[in-house]
Amino acid sequence: MSESCSWLLDRPEQPPVAWYLFAHGAGAPMDSDFMQSLADMLVAQGVGVVRFEFPYMEERRASGKRRPPNKMDVLLEAFQVQIDRAGAELSPVPLFIGGKSMGGRVASMLAQENFERQKVAGAVCLGYPFHPPGKPEKLRTEHLGDLACPTLIVQGTRDKLGNREEVAGYALSSAVELYWLEDGDHDLKPRKASGFSQQHHWQAAADRAVAFMRARES
Repeated sequence: MSESCSWLLDRPEQPPVAWYLFAHGAGAPMDSDFMQSLADMLVAQGVGVVRFEFPYMEERRASGKRRPPNKMDVLLEAFQVQIDRAGAELSPVPLFIGGKSMGGRVASMLAQENFERQKVAGAVCLGYPFHPPGKPEKLRTEHLGDLACPTLIVQGTRDKLGNREEVAGYALSSAVELYWLEDGDHDLKPRKASGFSQQHHWQAAADRAVAFMRARES
């Protein structure tokens, strides 16, 4: 792993089959256990991973003080800068964008335009925040109804920001593929009684993401 300005860049031993621009969630940085573990699992299967931080998280890292996420327009602009940079600096293999929770949501909002411009091949969202905690009526799905960009959403069946029963009633585009992890929460973590483990679910998420990306190799 090496740092390039605000990037954490993980390269496989062989030339990558794809790049994944991987954004963090609202509360944890780009080197959290979740982000690091998923990056390692993807790299082990030939996908290069680029991580970055949104402005508020960079400020938190510099000052040590917690800060709320930036407004959506700032998050969108910051992510687009990273997409453009990835297109200019990384090897010419398919680029996928996505992230954990909020990071995946921002990526999904940029996916269509960048797909049409042939800048990205698809999106991979891990634990999508379909609605705010405790507010299932405030959906964040409008842009997902008309999406043509291939998009994978890996979701825990008991995610409090969108569980399997809730999501079944949403009008999502046929371009959106849902992959469910049994008993997983918003961090894709199952309860012990389920018979699954956090490591198992994280590996399953990585495996499905790699299969999704490899199916779109050009």
